Amino acid sequence: MSRHSSLTDHVAQVPMFAACTKHELQTVAKLSTEVDVPAGKTLAREGDPGREFVIILDGTAAVTRNGKHLAQLGPGDYFGETALLDPGERTATVVAETPMLIAVVTPNDFSEMLDDVPALAHKILRGLARQIRELAKSTPI
Repeated sequence: MSRHSSLTDHVAQVPMFAACTKHELQTVAKLSTEVDVPAGKTLAREGDPGREFVIILDGTAAVTRNGKHLAQLGPGDYFGETALLDPGERTATVVAETPMLIAVVTPNDFSEMLDDVPALAHKILRGLARQIRELAKSTPI
C-alpha cells in the first residue's frame, strides 16, 4: 500500500471528513508532511493555540488534561482537526511516549486547498455538523 493510500485511509476515519469522496480524502492526505518525533517531545500543549492537524502513523503518545491522563494515542489516531479551521486553545496536552512518525497538515495549506476546491468546504461543514449532532446526543442537557 502506498503512503498516500494508507494516509487516505486514516483521513477517512476523521469525522470532519466523513462526507468526502475517496478523491477528496486523497487531496487532504497529499497536503500532509511526514515528521519524525523523538520520545518526550510535546506535540500539543493544553491552552496553546492549535497550529496543525496530526495523524499518528507510528509510535504512541499520552494525552493529558489538567495533568490527568486521558488516553494513549497510537497509529491511526489523530488530533487537532479543529485547528485547521480555528486556532483556538488546545484542550489537552499530547506528549510522544515513544519515537513517532506523524503526518501534519497546516491550516494555511488546508485553507489554500479549500480556496481551490470550494465544494470540499461544504462537505467538511456537513461532517462537522454531523459530529456536533452526535456530541449533542451524548451530552446531558
